[in-house]
Amino acid sequence: MATDIKDIARSVDAATVMELLRIRPRLLALGEPTHGEDTLLDLRNELFRQLVEQHGYRTIALETDCVRGLLVDAYVTTGTHTLDQVMERGLSHGWGTSAANRELVRWMREYNADRPSTDQVRFAGIDGPLEITGAESPRHSLTALHTYLAAHVDPHLLPCTMDTLDRLLGPDEPWTDPDVMRDPPRSAGRTPEARELRLLADDLTALLDTQEPHLVTATSPDARYTARLHARTATGLLRYHSWTADTSPSRMTRLLATRDAMMADNLLALTARGPALVYAHNSHLQRDKSSLRMWDHPLLEWWSAGALVSARLGEQYAFLATTLGTLRHHGVDTPPPDTVEGLLYDLPEDRCVLDAARLSAALGDKPSAARVSSYFGYAPFDPAQLPRTDGLVYVRDVTRG
Repeated sequence: MATDIKDIARSVDAATVMELLRIRPRLLALGEPTHGEDTLLDLRNELFRQLVEQHGYRTIALETDCVRGLLVDAYVTTGTHTLDQVMERGLSHGWGTSAANRELVRWMREYNADRPSTDQVRFAGIDGPLEITGAESPRHSLTALHTYLAAHVDPHLLPCTMDTLDRLLGPDEPWTDPDVMRDPPRSAGRTPEARELRLLADDLTALLDTQEPHLVTATSPDARYTARLHARTATGLLRYHSWTADTSPSRMTRLLATRDAMMADNLLALTARGPALVYAHNSHLQRDKSSLRMWDHPLLEWWSAGALVSARLGEQYAFLATTLGTLRHHGVDTPPPDTVEGLLYDLPEDRCVLDAARLSAALGDKPSAARVSSYFGYAPFDPAQLPRTDGLVYVRDVTRG
């Protein structure tokens, strides 16, 4: 068994990955089993640099707010603002404090400095302006979409004025109230004003669609892309807020599914611009259903962004899952020998990538249990997912700092 696995373990580099995949997919996804570990992010940085330089990928997308990500993209393409500013304001979830994320953004700016815009590598966030337990007001994206359309189409075609949007949106506090996750009646998502806003968001998006022939000649590709991002974000946020007000047993499943659907829409939009790389949690990128236990809820299951994108792109979507041996500073010690992580822990390499199909064949009918971790921030790899995973990246020991 160990010899068979040793024979298929390869170095983690772009050449090996592309040989494993056999074609250059339109979207290449690299997942992580836990957030915030620079050991994993440094590996991501090196692999993504090679894929950009050697294989023509021109977008790097991360699991961060898609609207804030526009600030990072402006910096890496034009030098707008400073590195300190974009790390503070352009990355959500606290990702801007990561030294590895800072190095990635710095490298992207350096790479683009002397290149024409058509050959630059772009940055994108794929997440909505939300987290499972909270979401922002739809104000920013809804008003940005209205402003774009008002500047370029017949004003009589607009479904409402900006004053109407302001009145219906009201103050931001009810939208961003963190207590709504535990107390659905507090949510602003199903008020009469919110229902009207959902209709207006749909009308504004429809106007964006029907005016496309004119907008193609009147505005730049970047302006149109940003307008569509705001349309997706506004409608997605309003849908998310609506489900926060729900009191049915399916409420949390709907919220989780809505978030991943927003990620999927953003990823599909990126692939329409060209070959893209994305880095996010394995659970968002896997082809299998995602699952989670929260509070007193039974097991929640929903289709991940990766599953949704894979259904649309087919073989043009590739997914490499990452798993690890130890994460000792969080109490994750040497893995049991009957798990995938335990079998890989005996390999001489500190890190490697394995063809998932060949690994599955090497495992054969030998027992391989799913690893159990007491650290809630780490999700071990489920060996049952090997048939729907293109490759497995293994990092033996993840260390602090």
